This record gives sequence, structure tokens and C-alpha cells, in this order.
Amino acid sequence: MPDTTAERIAAVAASVLGGPLPVRIRAWDGSETGPSSAPTLVVTRRGLRRLVWSPGELGLAEGYITGDLDVDGDLAAGLTAMWSATRGGTLRRPRPGVGDYPRLALAAVRLGAIGPRPPRPGAEAHLEGDKHTRERDRAAIAHHYDLSNEFYDLLLGSTMAYSCAYFTAGPDQPLDDAQRAKLDLICRKLGLGPGRRLLDIGCGWGSLVHHAAAHYDAEVVGVTLSGAQHDYVTKRVADAGLADRVTVRLADYRELIGSPTDKGAFDAVSTVEMGEHVGDAEYPVFARILHDVLRPGGRALVQQMSRATTHAGGGPFIETYIAPDMHMKPVGTTVSMLATAGLEIRDVHALREHYGWTAQAWLRILEDRWDDVVATIGEQGARIWRLYLVGGGLAFAQNRMGVDQILAVRPADDGTAGLPFTRREWDRD
Repeated sequence: MPDTTAERIAAVAASVLGGPLPVRIRAWDGSETGPSSAPTLVVTRRGLRRLVWSPGELGLAEGYITGDLDVDGDLAAGLTAMWSATRGGTLRRPRPGVGDYPRLALAAVRLGAIGPRPPRPGAEAHLEGDKHTRERDRAAIAHHYDLSNEFYDLLLGSTMAYSCAYFTAGPDQPLDDAQRAKLDLICRKLGLGPGRRLLDIGCGWGSLVHHAAAHYDAEVVGVTLSGAQHDYVTKRVADAGLADRVTVRLADYRELIGSPTDKGAFDAVSTVEMGEHVGDAEYPVFARILHDVLRPGGRALVQQMSRATTHAGGGPFIETYIAPDMHMKPVGTTVSMLATAGLEIRDVHALREHYGWTAQAWLRILEDRWDDVVATIGEQGARIWRLYLVGGGLAFAQNRMGVDQILAVRPADDGTAGLPFTRREWDRD
């Protein structure tokens, strides 16, 4: 029979989950149990009660955000251990039988886990209306991207690129260099040069529009749904003396439909990790817009995360606290939708490992600037982002998520594409 508080917690968890937890447990009274070499899960009485009310991923995440649950040691190692056990079948996660409930309830009473539901962190997204209406999309984007320009300035590095970098020199390459390599790769794939017109849908904080104008002398239109991003990019290009080559629009991508000033007006169109916010039912319209804004022979570059599982979102934690209404699809589905819209697919470039390295680089910055981050978005906000970056990095490293650059072209009327026949034009690194 278990004697200590930690042993009782472990016994209840094993009964519910179908096997022993692959972590060490430290209870609020200091008692510990479990493998000495494993990461230690620190459990408070309120943290245990939180798990009783919400026993899945969201309850664990909210416990960590509030500090009711913590990890003494490597957070990534703790998440990896739990994921490996679940994936490998060590934890079966069965439903407790009817006969188990009295015993589990008695154990919960003895541990002090019965009581009012602990308050939620309060940073969750609150969206109303049907998914992917313009109003709801605007609210979803604001929740994630209007968090604080000061925070993203702390996190993203000098390029302000919030997307997968391209580590041409390996995972230890400085993040700013890897982001510039990604921007160069996109510009080369799109064939940008003096006078070439680029439309960047979902321009973020202006990393690509700035780079394309400053280094390739392109004429660029950036589109964002975030008011904070719009103001930031407008000032950024003005300060850089690029206002004559860069226009920034505060608009929904659907506002590009049928616009006489946009239809067939661009030599290139890019959308870098914005398609995940479009939604499955709306994606054919989005793909058609990418086609219609291009002149014949114009190129499209779609950099987009993918997920091969039946769950298209980022999971309960990410969908509640980071990116509500996020929708990822298998890369093959995206390719098919782009082709159906009339674009010819010319290249698909997988960057999965690079996103794991990108998340690790952001995490190092977050830890190095922890006090400044806490001062900017609060302790709970900082813990949300730590958990997000650790979990996200693992998802890419463990092949649960991917990211790809898809290069396509709007063929000319005679069927010609006007693209090089090899990758040498953009594979110079």
C-alpha cells in the first residue's frame, strides 16, 4: 500500500492512465516517488485538484501556466517522456470502470483533491460567432499577433520573422542569419529583382516585405489583418527609407477578390505561415486568390505547416491560449487545393527539422530575456510561451508536425511556366 502523499498520487495516476507515469513525482509535502533519473513533476494540492477537474492536456497546461504544476529539470525531457509513453502504448489511458470510482474518489478525498474548480489562468481566447467569418478571424489574429509588439521584438531577433528559419549552416547557426537565409531563399524562388511586384499576404512584422525591397529592389504590397502589425510595418519601412517601394494594407485576404487593382497585377505572391489561419472550407477561395493576383507566368510561394493526423488544430492548449481556430492539413491536401485553383506545382521543399531548430532558438532567447518577457506580458504569459515553444519544438522534431515551402506558377496561356528547369537558381547556399 502506498504510504506517502507522492506514492498515493502516483497510484491514482497509474490506475487512471493504465500504467506508471514516466516521471518522478514530488508532492506538496516534499515526499517523492518514481525513477530518480526522470524529470520531476512538482504537484501542489491545487494542481492535483485542477487535474481532477480537467484530467487531459488542457488541465496539465493550465496547471503549469498557473504554477500549480511544475517540472524540476528539463521541461522538454518531461514532455518527451510523457509523449513517448503515450505513443508507445505504455500508458493505455483506459476509462476507469464503474467499480473504480469509489476507490478513486476515496483516494482523492484523502489527498485533498476534492474541492471547487481552480480558476483558469484568464489568458484564453474568447471568440464568438462561426469559425472563419471575417469578424472572428480578426479576433483570432488579434489574440495571437496583437499580444505586444514589444514582446515579439524581444523574442524574434532583428529580422522580426515569426516563421520557420532556414539553417544553411546547421542547427547552431545564429537565428538572425538563418532567418535571412530563409528570406533570401523565398526571394530567389520567386525570381524577385528590380521592378518585380510582390504581394505578401499575411506580412507579419514586415520581414519579407522589407527584405525584398531592400535587397532585391522589388515593389512590394504587404497585407495584414493585425492592426498592431500594420502600424509596426508602416513605421519600419518608413524608417528604412523604403516607403516608395512598400505599401502596407490593413485588410482581410478576401478583400482581394475581384479587385481590379490586384487581379493579374503581380509577378509574385507569397504567404508565409498564414494559410494555417484560413480554415479548410475557406482554403479553395484562398488558393484561387493566389492564382488570380498573378500575371501569367507569375510565381506563388506558400510556406505552411502541415499535420497528417485527423486533428487539424494545434491541440487544446495551443487552440485555447495561442492560436485559436488554427487549421493544418496534410501537405498533399494543400498541394491539391493549389493545383485545383489553376496553379502548377513546381517544387515542394520540406523544412520540418528547421522548425524544431527555430523553436529552440526562440526558447533560448525567451530564457535569456526571461525577466524582460515577464515585465512585458506577465509571469503567466511567459509560462504560456515557454510551454508553447518547448511543445512546438518537440512536435516538429518528433514528426508530429511538418512545414513545407510550396513553389507554384500561374502558367501562361500557351502552357509555359517560365521557371528554370533545375533548382540552381535558388539553391546557392
